Amino acid sequence: MQRKDSLMVIGAAIGDVTVMPAPKNLPSVGSTPMERIRLSTGGDALNEATVAARLGCKTALVTLLGRDDMAAIIRGHCDREGVRLLGPEAPEMDTGLNVVLVDETGERRFLTNANSTLRRLSLEHILPVLETEEYAAARAVCLASLFVSPALTLTDTEALFRRVKADGKLLCADTTRPKHGETAADAAGALKHLDWFFPNLEEALRLTKADSPRAAAETLLSAGVRHVALKLGGEGCLLASRETDFGEDFPSSTHFRVVPAVPGVHCVDATGAGDTFAASFQCALLAGEPPVRCAAYANAVASLCVEQPGATSAALVPNEIARRRDAVLARL
Repeated sequence: MQRKDSLMVIGAAIGDVTVMPAPKNLPSVGSTPMERIRLSTGGDALNEATVAARLGCKTALVTLLGRDDMAAIIRGHCDREGVRLLGPEAPEMDTGLNVVLVDETGERRFLTNANSTLRRLSLEHILPVLETEEYAAARAVCLASLFVSPALTLTDTEALFRRVKADGKLLCADTTRPKHGETAADAAGALKHLDWFFPNLEEALRLTKADSPRAAAETLLSAGVRHVALKLGGEGCLLASRETDFGEDFPSSTHFRVVPAVPGVHCVDATGAGDTFAASFQCALLAGEPPVRCAAYANAVASLCVEQPGATSAALVPNEIARRRDAVLARL
């Protein structure tokens, strides 16, 4: 999908030290050999920006970095990938670094640095970027994760979203788990500005206190989100909207459509799969695709991600993406 539409992604850019397959219980003393330990770039926003740039979107990344070796690695990565890096430098902070423990099924646990740049990105770091040429040129803006940075409060997020929508941008967001039990009602001031929201099932259920994907999506729509693409892992994704008819068999006041996953995919590592889905979906939106085809495309690209260790290791070959997208569409 070779496009030059402009996407601005806001959020974390860090390093990931991936250990796989990681034991359920870490050794208390001594040294334990692992099959693989690798250092790579990561963070929700950097993953999204990298995937979007590889898919042909002109992409800018707004983040906070320290002045250390990990920051230099991230800057080099952005240069190679064609991602325009924006945002301030914080010499007094460590650049975020996570240890990602991946088990035999591809599921993950994380060890994070609580005092790093990962949790310090704030509205004061972001606002100056909204005066740049890169922001003026962006057709879409995505906050890569609600709740990931305690310094970016829900009140600040609402102010940011209000400004982005006033500037006429397509506004999207992904999320992570609420840190302090926040609900969709608590976040409604921010959520009501979103054109598209990309939670996974666990995140959506925690945020809405619902007991099913449809109920969660309905609650998010009631909070003001225009469209939801709820990620269901190996089951694909659920689209929900009160505005857009997805061609479902039994239309109602709320439109739902499950778009299935690519068949026959073996998950090696789910790291970055959600970020890949969000980036791919937005690239397809910017290319003018309807939502169901956006979801099929995003499922296809995300399926390539999970077959390789690391968030952005997969080769995004256009013909293979198209083949997988068509396999999804054939299952509808």
